[in-house]
Formats: sequence, C-alpha cells, structure tokens
Amino acid sequence: MATTQSLTLPIQNMTCGGCAARVTRLLQGVDGATDVSVNFAAGQAHLRLTEGSALRPLLAELKAGGYPAEETHLTLTLSGMSCATCVGKVERALEAHPGVTSARANLAAETAEVTYVPGLVTPEELTALVAEAGYGARLQSAEAPEDPAALRENESRKQRQAVLISGALTLPVFILEMGGHLVPAWHHLIASSIGMQASWWLQFILTTLVLVGPGRQFFTGGFRALKAGAPNMNSLVALGAGAAWAYSTTVLLLPGLLPAAARVVYFEAAAVIVTLILLGRWFESRAKGQTGAALSKLIGLQPRTAEVREGSAWVTREIASLRPGDHILIRPGERVPMDSTVIEGESPVDESMITGEPLPVAKGPGDSLTGGTVNAAGSLVAEVSRTGQDTTLAQIIRLVQQAQGARLPIQALVDRVTLWFVPTVLVIATLTVLAWLWLGPDPKLSHALVAGVSVLIIACPCAMGLATPTSIMVGTGRAAQRGVLFRQGDALQSLSGITAIAFDKTGTLTEGRPALTDLETVDGHQRAEILRLVAALEARSEHPLALAIVEAAEGIELPAASEVKVTSGGGLTGRVEGAELAIGNGAFMAALGVEVAPLGGRAEALAADGKTVFFAARDGRLAALIAVSDPIKKGAVEVIEALQDRGLEVAMVTGDGEATARAVARQLGIERVFAGVLPAGKIAALDELRGEGVRVAFVGDGINDAPVLAHADVGIALGTGTDVAMETAEVVLMSGELGAVLRAIETSRATLRNIRQNLFWAFGYNVLLIPVAAGVLYAPFGLTLSPALAAGAMAFSSVFVLSNALRLRHMKEPA
Repeated sequence: MATTQSLTLPIQNMTCGGCAARVTRLLQGVDGATDVSVNFAAGQAHLRLTEGSALRPLLAELKAGGYPAEETHLTLTLSGMSCATCVGKVERALEAHPGVTSARANLAAETAEVTYVPGLVTPEELTALVAEAGYGARLQSAEAPEDPAALRENESRKQRQAVLISGALTLPVFILEMGGHLVPAWHHLIASSIGMQASWWLQFILTTLVLVGPGRQFFTGGFRALKAGAPNMNSLVALGAGAAWAYSTTVLLLPGLLPAAARVVYFEAAAVIVTLILLGRWFESRAKGQTGAALSKLIGLQPRTAEVREGSAWVTREIASLRPGDHILIRPGERVPMDSTVIEGESPVDESMITGEPLPVAKGPGDSLTGGTVNAAGSLVAEVSRTGQDTTLAQIIRLVQQAQGARLPIQALVDRVTLWFVPTVLVIATLTVLAWLWLGPDPKLSHALVAGVSVLIIACPCAMGLATPTSIMVGTGRAAQRGVLFRQGDALQSLSGITAIAFDKTGTLTEGRPALTDLETVDGHQRAEILRLVAALEARSEHPLALAIVEAAEGIELPAASEVKVTSGGGLTGRVEGAELAIGNGAFMAALGVEVAPLGGRAEALAADGKTVFFAARDGRLAALIAVSDPIKKGAVEVIEALQDRGLEVAMVTGDGEATARAVARQLGIERVFAGVLPAGKIAALDELRGEGVRVAFVGDGINDAPVLAHADVGIALGTGTDVAMETAEVVLMSGELGAVLRAIETSRATLRNIRQNLFWAFGYNVLLIPVAAGVLYAPFGLTLSPALAAGAMAFSSVFVLSNALRLRHMKEPA
C-alpha cells in the first residue's frame, strides 16, 4: 500500500469562501492528493500526498489557478565554493527539493538567494542540502545583515596565513631544484655536499607538508567534488599537484618502475602550484572584500546607540530597543539613529549616502529624517517613526543585497559553458598525456606528465564564474552610493539596452506643485505691495493656485481679509486694509467691469507657455497680472539634452491638456508628446512609442504611474514619489533629482561593458592558453609551458577579472 505524506500549504489570494472552494477543487484534481481541506481564515490548505507523486505539478496547478502557494526568501552564506562549477552544484542541490522555487548562488559574494514554500522545507533543511553537496552554509540574519567586508577580511587573513606557510615551505624546494637549472655551479654544489638523493628526500618532505597543510583544502574539496561527479577548480588543482607529487614520489621510492631517462622529480612543481594558487586566492579574497565595500558602508551607516528621552532625562540605549514614538536627541555631527520626524530644532542634514545629492537639506519641525544620514549643525529632537526592517536604510540594504545576488540574462551563456568546462578540461588533459606518450620525444613520460599537469592547472573556471557577479556587486553598490537602487537585478542589463525613455510630467519633469512665476503690475502699483494684498486674500481660499501665491509671500506679514466671496471657476473678491480686491480670470474680471486689455497680450504669451494666468484688481481698476505654473525641475533641460546626446529618443506622457503639455515640452526640448492620457492611455502610448525593436524605459513617481511602470521594459521611479510606484518599478532613484536617471543609465552601461570585458578575458584566456599548455607550440617552436608558470597564469586570471570589476567603483558623474 502506498504511503502518504501530510502537507500544509500557505495559500495566497484567498478573499472569500468561494476562493477556498476553488482551491479545494484545484487540489482535488491533482493526482495523488487526498484528504484535501482548505482553511480560508488561516489561509492554508491541508492535504495528504501519495509518496512518489510530484509536488511541483501541484504547486504549478495552484499558480495557474490564481492561488499560488505563499513563498518566502532567505539568504545563505556559503563557504567552500571555488569556481563557477561550484555555483551550479549548489543551485542544483537546492532546486532538487520540490519546496524550493528558485535558488541563485553567487560566487563573488559567496551567498545563495533562495525562494521556497514554507511548510514544505525549512531553513535548516536548506543548509543541510548545501552541506550534502559538499559546501558550508549558514543562515544569514535579516535583522542584522552580515558585513561582507568583515567576512572577507577574515577569509583574507586565513588565506594570507596559508600563503606564508606554503611559501616558507616551498622556497627551499624551489631553490634546491630550480637553482641547479639556473646556476650550474649550484647543481654541482648540491651533488657534492648533501647529494641528489638527500635533496630529493628534503623536497619530498617539504612538498608533502605543503600539500597536507595549506594545500589540503584543494584535495578535500576537489576529491569530494570528483566523487560526487561534479569536478570543480579544486579538482583540477588536486589532480595536477597530486600527479606531480605522486610521479616524483614514485621516482624517489620506486625508481625501478620507470625508465632511467624518466627518473626526474617535480616536487617543486607541486609545491609552487599550490603556493601560487593560494597567493591568487589571497589576492582574490582581498579584491572580493573591496567589491562589497559599498554594502559595508551602507551597513555601517546606522549608529549602535541613541540618546532617548525618558521623563526629563536623556538616556543612552541600544538601537535595537527603539520603538515608534520614542523621542531621540541628535547632536551636531551625529548620524540619525532611525527613521523619524523632527519635533524640535532646525538643522541641515547630509543625505548624500542615501540619495546621492551632495548638498545638505534643511530640516525643521514636521520634516522627516532618514536613519543613517548626518546632522550637520544644530541639535534636533525627533520622534521615531520606523524601526528594524521597516526603515529606509534597512530596505536599501535589502535591495542592494538582492540586486548583487541577481542572475543577469548574459549569465546564461556562462552557465552553459561552465557546466561542461571542468569535465572538458579533464578530457583534454587525458588526451594531452596520451598524445605526448605516443608522439612526444624522450623521455615521453616526463613530457606527458608536465603537459597534462599544465593543462589541469592553467584552466580557470574561476575567472568565468567571477566575471559577471563581481561586476554586478561593484556596479550596484556604487549605484546605491549615488542614490540609484536596482530593485531587480536583471534591470541592470535591461536598462543598458533601452533606445527610448518616456517621462511622466507632473512631479517628474516638473516640481509637482504650482508656483508663482510671474507678477506684473500696471499704473504704478508696487509689486511687493500687490503681492502682500493678494496673498492676504488668497490665504482665505483652498484652491491649489492660491497656495502657490501664499507660499510666494512666505515671510511677509499678511493683513486680515474680510467679506471674502469665492466664485467657482472664476475667482474671489474681498476687502483688505480698506481696499476692494478682486482676483480671477479674464471672464471674471469682465463680469466685474475691470478692463484687462493693457495686459492682454502678455497674458496670451504666458498662456501659450502653459501657465495659468489670472488678474488682480484694486478698487475696480486693473492692478496686476499673475501667472502660476508647475515649474520645471532644476536640471531637467540639461538631463533631457544629455539623454538625447546618448542616442535615446525622449518622450513625455501626461494627463495634462495638449496646450500645457506642448508648452512644457518646448521648454524641455522634447518633440514626442502624449497629452491628455489616462493611466490606461499611458500604457497605449508606451506601446506606440515602443514600436519595432525599440525598448522603452518609463520614469514616473505617482500612484497612477504604477501600471505603466510595470508595463515598461524598465520602470524607473523617483524616490520622492509614492510607495506603490517604488514597489512597482525595477529601478528606484532615492532623490527626486533627474540627474539620477542619467546615473542609472550610465551605471547600467558601464557595468554591462565591464561584464563583457571580463567574459572576453575569461573565455579568451582559456581558449588561447589551454592549447599552449597542451603543447601546440612545441612542434613549430620547441616551446612548452611549465606547471609553475601555468599556476601563475591561472592565479593572475581571476585577479585580473576582479581588478577590472573594481574599476567600477570610480565611475564619474555623467556629463
């Protein structure tokens, strides 16, 4: 009788009893599922599944029916990965469990991002799966993210110690063996003093200590991978160094098994191989630490303690103990401990590490503060608004970590190659040995060994495995420092390929709130006086345009207004300091008998520029023309011009009328305009702009932009916009400054260019040097490659890729 297993699945999207009934029918229709019951209140489905029945079809059925099983995400910190082959092995081990929906390992960060269905698998089981594959894994805390720099520093310290020990043991071996080749007198000195046999015994002892000590990591990891049928970089090093040591040991202990001409030892090759590769890994670990420097800086932004008000006193408390509503004191020069709102004091605050904007922002009562920013001058008292994982800084760190662990589409080719790379190298090494044994000169066995070991050692899957993730880590980290967050890693590649970019108008290209732009007086009226009187009357109105005038008069003491009367769609009248005032459009003024002809021409010109024009009259006579508009953001014209200079078609999509939209577009230098469109119309406009072969990015900030942000090839949201827009977009600009759009595009293009350089090097290196190591240059030029040189070349290859990726840290501001 078939056995069954009991399952409890968390189900999403159930909103009523009817949903529960539909989920029940879906599950009952799955082969092997019995005893199905769905609890709508708990949002869970309980069932028994016959062992041997596939769980993934069940999950797919739920997803297709619109009620997917709830998924959760975790990050595992890995150890023991040495090359791209290891990455694939870890991913396959995790994804083999039916409860895991996706797993992405990152060689550069030595982490794995895992998405799974809770209830089907636990975090402890996931770490066990990785351990069974031969690698170390531990769960990374979401509350206290690990500092990659600290981890790399610890790893670098261990590698440095291994290099020093290995180097100290290898140097005498190298001098004993290679000294005689370089200086013949040294060879004679060895032979006449301790003798060649004693020299070989000394080399044997020192080399064995190198292999079983610092080099043991290659053998334990390499042979474990071979046993599992998934050879990796460690396997190649273990086979290469092990073969040189085994051959030399045979010459030393059982010389009769080999022809006299082949009785040569290669202890120095085995020792130098291990030492040079350890040296390369030390350099590699140091460089890896620098790739995560940006994330380390973000993690280090939050202070450990805060001054909290308790009664009438200020008490120092740990950050973890803060709760919303606590009052905190932020002195000059201190970092803001947590997201909060200013309740006392005024001070400029440096937000550059969060938004990328270099100039401090003035803060006062009612203004929000972001945890990790720096209070520049005065003391502030603030009320904590968000703590823990809800803070802006925590969300930024989480987004950067997710982006750094992303798998770009360009990585697919690398994955296909690296899957077969190490097995192919093993085949090439075997064929190389056979070819030299058949066709090589005497002593054939020695030549075959040297060539075979050189092939094993010079092959470098590490460079291929590091080519993409290191560039992603450095690029996304540098972008975060400049106020650009890639919420989805593949946007890093998608953004580099866009050919058109569309902007929402209000709040994106413009400030998003009306402002007084023009106030022109007639008949000797003073501008300041008219502004004071008009603002006093408009202060009694709730119209958005009235607010623009009141804001323009900020700092001016306004008199009281009386007898205020508002005419909808026209204007308002009232009495201020004994004068009869009227404010409104041309029709309103005409109804009051006020002649506006003296300023009529000017009014038409301002209206043609997309401004809202109205007039002010005092005691029945025209006093001034007033124009209000949503001002274009500072730097918007330059950003649009820079985008066009980079070959991008720029368009504006807005719900505003045609005349206003065209006026704004003229000022910005935008020719393609879609005006008067609703949210659904924005999607249609995007499709029209997209055309054949055109990839479009959309930049917006409002809640009504969420659908079009999701529909675009790349959605870019301004961080000053709504949470919905930022959740929908793939790229978030932490500031409202449009220059960040350029930074995002430049970061994307520079990172993809860097990745292509790395891949060109990684593939080119292996394609060119593996044949050289095999001996293709021997017949025409008599040249062969020693295993020691091969080891040096392999170590340099990975360091080259990492060093090239680190150049992204110095990306300059786009012109």
